Amino acid sequence: MAEHHTGPAEVGAPMDYKEHEQTYIMFLAAAKYGTLFLVALLLGMTAGFFAGAGFLGGLVVMLIVFIAGLVLLR
Repeated sequence: MAEHHTGPAEVGAPMDYKEHEQTYIMFLAAAKYGTLFLVALLLGMTAGFFAGAGFLGGLVVMLIVFIAGLVLLR
């Protein structure tokens, strides 16, 4: 019933490790900059809604935080 294989466990097409590594690097970059954008957006919304800065003030806060984050995460 059970077959005992003594050969390699990989079957099918060989793995493209270079492509796998590039995909992982792109995923990490998307997660890093996506998180930065969401944090900047939330801080801008907080400044706009609760600190009385209004829409333009919140937008300015969001842009400042986002640009500062881009410089720091480079």
